[in-house]
Amino acid sequence: MSDTDPRYEAAFWDQRYHQPTPLWSGQPNPALVEAASALVPGRALEAGCGEGADALWLAQAGWQVTGTDFSAQALARAADHTPAALAGRLTWQQADIRTWTPRDDGVPCYDLVTASFLHFPSPLRRAVFAALASRVARDGHLVIIGHHPSDLDTAMPRPSEPDIFFTADDLIDDLPAHAWKPVTRTARPRTATTPDGRQVTIHDTVLTAQRTQ
Repeated sequence: MSDTDPRYEAAFWDQRYHQPTPLWSGQPNPALVEAASALVPGRALEAGCGEGADALWLAQAGWQVTGTDFSAQALARAADHTPAALAGRLTWQQADIRTWTPRDDGVPCYDLVTASFLHFPSPLRRAVFAALASRVARDGHLVIIGHHPSDLDTAMPRPSEPDIFFTADDLIDDLPAHAWKPVTRTARPRTATTPDGRQVTIHDTVLTAQRTQ
């Protein structure tokens, strides 16, 4: 898979989001909820926010949130789901995370930066996640969640491209050891249902790391 794959284009995701029913559950990711609940709310950045469930939960929990996605359709859904009471806590911004430069003059100013299920070939993954990590303020946290490589051995449909999957150890190894302290690095099990109705146990890679300098 290359970075010119149609799955990396906004048009592909606009088409997926252009349907009458939600693409995702509308519930926040439990791993993010667990990680963020242990933190003092501040400024948060979510990359690839989709329909906005995680960003909305963060705003409800007291965070000031910027949610980015390159799909205009996804952001329109996220905005539609935003209660008026939370409008002042949420900013929805269309951006391609591969090339996006936040409107912060390059200053690492977010207390939390999170991304869930962003999967790229490993060289691009390292570049994207390094850019996200650079936006975390000192003592802030980076939370990355993704499909674990062990899912390829289950009946759950996954792309047959091992290079796009990663473990928490892969992620922490890509961060400068002197500047980051791992808080959580695990393969979090959960039950999922295959398209033919079978229940299987899959695992989510979860990394929470704190920037120490």
